[in-house]
Amino acid sequence: MHEEKLSDFGFTVNALIKGSSLTRSDTCEMFRQVLMNEQPDLQQGAFLAAMTAKGATPEEIAGVWDAIFEYDTVKVTPAVSQPLVENCGTGMDALDTFNISTAASIVVAANGICMAKHGARAITSRCGAVDLLEAVGVDVECDPEIVKRSIEKAGIGIFNGMSHKIHPQLARILSQIRFGTFLNIAASLANPALPRYAVRGVYSKNLVEPVARVMREIGYKRAFVVRGMNGNETGGMDELSTLGETSIAELHENGGISTISITPEELGIPRADAHTVLPASNIKEEALCFLKILCGVEDGPKADIVCLNAAPILYLMSKARDLGEGVEIARKTLESGKTIVKLREWVKEQSSYAEHGATKLEGLLGEMGEK
Repeated sequence: MHEEKLSDFGFTVNALIKGSSLTRSDTCEMFRQVLMNEQPDLQQGAFLAAMTAKGATPEEIAGVWDAIFEYDTVKVTPAVSQPLVENCGTGMDALDTFNISTAASIVVAANGICMAKHGARAITSRCGAVDLLEAVGVDVECDPEIVKRSIEKAGIGIFNGMSHKIHPQLARILSQIRFGTFLNIAASLANPALPRYAVRGVYSKNLVEPVARVMREIGYKRAFVVRGMNGNETGGMDELSTLGETSIAELHENGGISTISITPEELGIPRADAHTVLPASNIKEEALCFLKILCGVEDGPKADIVCLNAAPILYLMSKARDLGEGVEIARKTLESGKTIVKLREWVKEQSSYAEHGATKLEGLLGEMGEK
C-alpha cells in the first residue's frame, strides 16, 4: 500500500510536469499528503516545483487552501462587532519595497476597521511583515489566543504564518524553502480568523483576476486584488503603485468581478521613482523608517504609497466614498498622530510580556526623537 501511495503521488507529479491541471479535491489530497509528511522530501519538493512551474489554476490554489485551512490551521474567532479585514501581499514581486501593507493596515485600524493580518517572515524580500513588527515590539511568536485578544482590544493583530503555533506542518515546509511558490497565495489566504474582506497584492498581472476568483471560491465577500507596475513597465509590486499603473480586480458583494486600472495621478498623488520606496539595508533602519511614516515625520513618496494602499480598505469598508477620498482620509490619519497611538495599543495587546514590547518600541521612538 505504501508503494502504491508513492507511485500514485509520483504519477500526479508527472502529469503536472506535462502541463495537466488537477481538480480542487485532488489538489487538496495531494497537498494534505505534503502537509502530513506522508511523502518523502524529494516527492514533496517535486510537487511544489512542478505545480509552481506549470502555474497553479484558481481551482488548484483553492484546493491547497482547503488542505492548509482544514488540516493545518489553528482557528480562532475574535469576538468583534464588525467584519474582519486583511491586507497583505504574496511576495515574489520583481520590485523590492519597504513593508507598505503593514503601515497601511495600521492606518486603517486607526480609523476603526478591524484588521486580522496573516503574515510571514521574509522569503523573497529583505523584510517581511513579521520581521518588521517583531522589530518594533509586536510579539509575533505568541499563542493565537493572544492575537485574538489583540484583535478584540486593539482592533488589529497578526498571525505568524511561519509559526508552528499557527500552522504546525506548514511551518516545517516554509522553513525549508527559499523560493516563491503558489504557497505564497494559498498559505497567505489561510488566516486563522477567516476574514471575509481583504486587499491582496499579487506578484503577476496575470494573477489579478484569477486570485479574485480564488477568493470568491473560498468565501470572501468583498476584495481588491492588485498588481502595481514600475513606471517603465519593467517590473512591479504586490501593492498599489505610485510608480506607474495598477491593475485591480474588485470582487463585489454579489460575486461579480470587475477589473480596472488606475494611475497615481488620477488620485492626486505625484508619480514617484522606484528608489524612493526601496527598503532600508537592515531591519533596524527599516523599523525606524516605518515609525517615521506612522508618526507623520515622513511625508514624501513613502507616505504617499502607504496612503494609496490604505485607500481601498477604507473604500471597501464604507469609510470612504471612493479611492480618492480614501487617500485623503489616510493622509489626515498619519498627520493626526492616531497611527502611532494605534501601534502602541497593538504592541501592548499582542504581547506575552507587555513591558518587553513597549520597551522596544519606546526605545526606537526615542532614537528618532518622538515623545
